[in-house]
Amino acid sequence: MAEIKLEDIIKEENKVFSKTSLFTEKPLSYCPGCGHGVAHRLVLEAIEEMGIVENVIGVAPVGCSVLAYEFMNIDMAEAPHGRATALATGIKRVYPEKFVFTYQGDGDLAAIGTGETIHTCNRGENITIVFINNGIYGMTGGQMAPTTIPKMKTSTSPYGRQVDMMGHPLKMTEIVAQLPGTCFVARHAVHTPALVRKAKKAIRTAFEYQKAKKGTSFVEIVSNCNSGWKMTPIQAIKWLEENMLPFYELGTLKEIGLD
Repeated sequence: MAEIKLEDIIKEENKVFSKTSLFTEKPLSYCPGCGHGVAHRLVLEAIEEMGIVENVIGVAPVGCSVLAYEFMNIDMAEAPHGRATALATGIKRVYPEKFVFTYQGDGDLAAIGTGETIHTCNRGENITIVFINNGIYGMTGGQMAPTTIPKMKTSTSPYGRQVDMMGHPLKMTEIVAQLPGTCFVARHAVHTPALVRKAKKAIRTAFEYQKAKKGTSFVEIVSNCNSGWKMTPIQAIKWLEENMLPFYELGTLKEIGLD
């Protein structure tokens, strides 16, 4: 019988955090300070705490989010660019007893995937959509995205987004909240401990709505892209707080109730 040491007991009793077992052992390859790693953890913790590990299927499309299947130790499928919600719809209809979610970036969900997103939400497909919005095409060179806010500089808008020429940013969360098929729609962030707790609660709630078969649940995470924004992580968080969050206000936009 292995010897139990007092210091090990003390460490276990004082433990305030443990990595979820649903992470693979592969080190995260996201840029330092990126919100993807935190968002991954929150999704996996919600799945683990609900005890649905054997009954969940995730869908990752093209972009930084495509790397999710390397880090999430659950059943995953990779979708063509922009088609994550379409693939998730097919999976859910074939396996209605499964919990199905998509994990998408803004270039994927709000640009090439706009049609799929809108119609999936309008039909009320019983899936969960997790949407990471950093206002830029992070993987492909920092180009302007549909979510790039006015005056924000990118590699294709070096003088800032000019609304009269480039149009207004798409607020996808506000758009899908108006559709009859959505049951829970919220926007959160993950750059402070308090905001992480709120984001986790929202993701858990989104899965609970799917369990109750209420329709499409949609959670946006406003995050930073240090590399694309050409900033240090600290600078990027400050810029997010001063510029992104006034434009993309946090909170619950729609909740029909679980009863």
